[in-house]
Amino acid sequence: MSATLPEQVPLGADAHFRALERLYAAAPINRLFDSGLTIAAPGTATIRCDLTAAHFHAAGAAHGTAYFKMLDDAAFYAANSLVTDRFLLTTAFNLLLTRPLGAGPVTAEGRWISGQRRVLVAEARLIDDTGEEVARGTGTFMRSRIALTSLPGYSA
Repeated sequence: MSATLPEQVPLGADAHFRALERLYAAAPINRLFDSGLTIAAPGTATIRCDLTAAHFHAAGAAHGTAYFKMLDDAAFYAANSLVTDRFLLTTAFNLLLTRPLGAGPVTAEGRWISGQRRVLVAEARLIDDTGEEVARGTGTFMRSRIALTSLPGYSA
């Protein structure tokens, strides 16, 4: 079952996508992750990250925080690509971790599922460097009172 995108894609969508990519890059948390965001179309987002041993738990594989961050961010930005005025907030996120991750490149692919007004739902899947899905997640995101234009990085 595929969701139908909102009837109107906002004017200046490409400018909004580039601004969201700058916002992602400006977030202090991303100093801890060698990652980048790409938004190519409304309702989608891709994050590529290179995991290192600095992201590992004591048993030598990626800690769950790395999984959550990648999945939440990809789903969040897929949803926020459809909202041009407000920053969204994650209100719930469910994870399914299916395989351990080691060091190396990983990609999170986010996709909007439903909702257009106050609450949006989006999902993401995490793909390792062999093309295998290692995790997936679904989140709900609510419009905040925070104007996107007030955030460092969003405005050029």
